[in-house]
Amino acid sequence: MLNVNVAELKTDLTSILNEVLAGKEILILDQERPVAKLVPVTLEEGFDSELLALAAAGKARLPEMDLPESFWEMPSPEVPMEKIVATLRSDRDEE
Repeated sequence: MLNVNVAELKTDLTSILNEVLAGKEILILDQERPVAKLVPVTLEEGFDSELLALAAAGKARLPEMDLPESFWEMPSPEVPMEKIVATLRSDRDEE
């Protein structure tokens, strides 16, 4: 693992990100204290690139754990179509 201070990160971000893309983990230090870690994202984790981009933009959250099998055996909710349409229209009109 490479250690990089914040000032170095600011001035050399591109080459540091290239190190991450090459598979290395980077520990970010602020005045000799660890504050963050950059790690490569692997698509083998089961997430596609679109979901990862949404998560990076703060528009989605990645799951913290897998759903239990019993989840898929639960009955689905019964919501009338009129209520679904009204909710969607309400959300759309608020924006």
